[in-house]
Amino acid sequence: MSSYTERAKQSHAVEWLNDNAQVLSITLFFVACMAFFGALSDSFLTAGNLLNVLRQAAPVLIVAVAMTFVIMTAGIDLAVGSTVALINALAAIMMANGFDWIPTLIAMLVAGAVVGLLQGWFISFQGIAAFIVTLAGMSILRGVALYITAGYSIPIKDQPGFFWLGRGTLAGIPVPAIIATLFAILGFIVMRNTRYGRRVVAVGSNLEAARRVGMPARWIVCSVYMMSGIACALAGLLIAARLGSGSSNAAVGFEMQVIAAVVLGGTSLMGGRGSILGTVLGTLTISIIGNGLILLHVSPFLTQIVTGVIILVAIWMNTRLFGGGFKIGKKG
Repeated sequence: MSSYTERAKQSHAVEWLNDNAQVLSITLFFVACMAFFGALSDSFLTAGNLLNVLRQAAPVLIVAVAMTFVIMTAGIDLAVGSTVALINALAAIMMANGFDWIPTLIAMLVAGAVVGLLQGWFISFQGIAAFIVTLAGMSILRGVALYITAGYSIPIKDQPGFFWLGRGTLAGIPVPAIIATLFAILGFIVMRNTRYGRRVVAVGSNLEAARRVGMPARWIVCSVYMMSGIACALAGLLIAARLGSGSSNAAVGFEMQVIAAVVLGGTSLMGGRGSILGTVLGTLTISIIGNGLILLHVSPFLTQIVTGVIILVAIWMNTRLFGGGFKIGKKG
């Protein structure tokens, strides 16, 4: 009897390790990066630097949480950077023309939702591949942002409440970091504890099977792109609030950071599997790598190369060494 109980305990432990292998791997990699940069730079682990990292990582984390849902449906959104830039520019133009920041914020969140919903409609109801739709969106939205700003930066003035969203602190913690944390917690709850979250997983695993059992599969796919649009709007507003201006050149390369953070966190590009916690750790890992390389005075021309190599190695380790799970204690 005692032998059976021991095997059962081991079975549960191994099952837990299998379910969380990739999150554990990114956790170990994150801790290793913290230790590495902390050992080489005296200023890396200071409170001021870490809080600055959290402030700058907040927009990426917000969009990465939404992107986790998108990728879990076996989709992709390459237009997130352009959407952020468009909302960033539109918000600045509205406030420069006398609108208060609160109605501007509401209008931009609605605009982000509309952009995401439109892309989702083409993908889910018109059957066009997500890669093609969002690639087109990336070009169109950035082009619109360039057109309405004529390529210039639009300054934002006399909006202290709005600036607080990007520059303020609450109990010593940057407000953008608090907003991003709340967004990540909401995403975690929706993913783990709601019927919608379970449907996203089901659609990503097998869309046709989900449709045949009565799930509104097309609407679910459409909704995750709308979520992505709202997240981009929020990120664009936070960037505008921090910089005090809007620009069509904002968030260049943003989509690559977001996708890398999600994949680094263990979400499968094939859909049906993902982790909000992994996405949070992936975002923080990418942020501290960039920050650490700057503090080590690595040439900015080499920073992107080094960051890319580190991410590639981390993802390779995640998929090849941890992707198969732990085999200890399994028989037959």
